[in-house]
Amino acid sequence: MARSSSTSRFKIKRPWIEKIDWWLIILLICFFAVSLIVITSAMDGQQYSTNFAERQIFYYILGFIIAFSIMFVSPKLINKWVFMLYCLGNLALLGLLILPESSLTPTINGAKSWYVFFGRLSLQPSEFMKIILILTLSKVVYDHNRFTYYKSLQSDIVLLMKIALTSIIPMILILLQNDLGTTLVLLAIILGITVVSGVTWRILAPFLIGLAAIGSTLILTIIFKPELIDKVLGIKTYQLGRINSWLNPAEYSDGEGFHLMESMKAIGSGGLFGKGFKGGEVYIPENHTDFIFSVIGEEFGFIGTVLVLVLFLALFTHLIRMAQVSSDPFASFFLIGLISMIIFHVFQNVGMTIQVVPITGIPLPFISYGGSALWALMCGIGVALSIFYHSNPEQIKKYKSAK
Repeated sequence: MARSSSTSRFKIKRPWIEKIDWWLIILLICFFAVSLIVITSAMDGQQYSTNFAERQIFYYILGFIIAFSIMFVSPKLINKWVFMLYCLGNLALLGLLILPESSLTPTINGAKSWYVFFGRLSLQPSEFMKIILILTLSKVVYDHNRFTYYKSLQSDIVLLMKIALTSIIPMILILLQNDLGTTLVLLAIILGITVVSGVTWRILAPFLIGLAAIGSTLILTIIFKPELIDKVLGIKTYQLGRINSWLNPAEYSDGEGFHLMESMKAIGSGGLFGKGFKGGEVYIPENHTDFIFSVIGEEFGFIGTVLVLVLFLALFTHLIRMAQVSSDPFASFFLIGLISMIIFHVFQNVGMTIQVVPITGIPLPFISYGGSALWALMCGIGVALSIFYHSNPEQIKKYKSAK
């Protein structure tokens, strides 16, 4: 009997190679290839003197190291570190506001949002705060549900208050940096986790309807009574200019609407198959970052943009299946938060290049050039890899049957 028991225990153990989520790794490699191809193609113009493709290779290599390092850390251990990470993240954001401008905290492109180490390595805390907030909200919801023995309307309201109090600090600190784009990403994360938190739709439905009504009212007020926005909310003129240039880019083509007009011209001129690698003709400043999708549309056409979106769809599908079969609620909440963040990034970035939404400084995940944004994403991917790596065989069997 002892021998049989030993054998059954041995069978439960998985070889380390089976613990790695190879599908996720393959998707990341595909994103890496797309990023290098598009950034290299974007650099064919005369506006760059730096080889950003070479830097992106370095960022990706370091990103893979970060992801694989986190993979070996148990989700249970990550759960224990969450509040420490939350405190460190908020302290980093606070430091940017209270520290004087220096070589450590310089003003870059009109904003003091980065720490610069050794004169070259820049880190943007707000990017990492996205992943930290996903982890923190996942723990808050998990702990609340675990210790709530009798679910009621009152317990749901308490949970919503916990989510709000946890989210308000980083949102205020990021808003004080005039970073509206990242604040919107945090709102998408909060919404995604709240929807799956178990809060009754008797509370959620009126809240979402009210949110939609407020958003619609703000847009209509900006269009017809912009002076009220300035007086009541104190929103700066350049932020209203973004809305106006979004609604009527041709009128602002010499200023705020220039990027949007050129982006639509680039994507429209790409046609079905595009102009080919390094075949871009439309000038878009800094097109290797926020407007990388315009490069894809112009040089690889409708087919190229669809393939990129299909790649994102494959990633979303994979992460959703992982969330569905996971037996750890904390892991499921985290995966939903990560999906919400990436979906919002993709929708906002693609949408702003084709006039669906206003322009914000939100990059295209895994493809746009940049260190902090990519490394933060890789931290999130590392947690996803950890969830798969430390899953039991029954969960893996469920995942494979779900495919």
